[in-house]
Amino acid sequence: MTAAPARTPRSVWDEMSEGNSRFVSGAPRHPRQDVERRAELAGGQRPRAALFGCSDSRLAAEIIFDEGLGDLFVVRNAGQVISDSVIGSLEYAVAVLEVPLIVVLAHDACGAVAAAIDSVGVDAPSLPPLIWRQIAPIVPAVRRVIRSGADAGVTTATVDPEDVGREHLRDTVGQLLHASELISQAVAEGRLAVVGANYRLAEGTASPVVIVGDAGDSQL
Repeated sequence: MTAAPARTPRSVWDEMSEGNSRFVSGAPRHPRQDVERRAELAGGQRPRAALFGCSDSRLAAEIIFDEGLGDLFVVRNAGQVISDSVIGSLEYAVAVLEVPLIVVLAHDACGAVAAAIDSVGVDAPSLPPLIWRQIAPIVPAVRRVIRSGADAGVTTATVDPEDVGREHLRDTVGQLLHASELISQAVAEGRLAVVGANYRLAEGTASPVVIVGDAGDSQL
């Protein structure tokens, strides 16, 4: 019996990109979603990739990438903000489940990004403490984007949320690698790559913004 080919970071991202293309074109295959697949997975899992994304109800990862049961190890919170629980979950995916790829998935029109922008405005209303704690890590990205566009007159009122979202996405990938020696070491050894991608709600496309490791052209 021929052994299955090894899953590499690049081959997994290529497969996910192909699935996203099928979703965008309206021709998804809905693979590995039948009774046989359910029975096959009852004894354990071996996902192709881990995905850390925003909790937004429009970011259903398996649908966006046309994947099936057991394909993605998914971790989500509002605004895809790094935390100990997120890092621990992703380290489990890498160390125990041996995924070769982590996808960090952001999106346009993100409510957490909008709340972070609003929070730095003059006379911004106070937020419930736990909501503020969730969006506070996005605020540095807001301030940097405003500062970088100051010469062009960018203000809190006019800053582009998509620019902030992409800046926060880069921050998230960087924070993950900085906080987790296990993950950064796996990337250095070529066993893992991290792709930060942005999802466009209207088009359905998930396009890479930052790639670390051998999953395509490195951008960080």
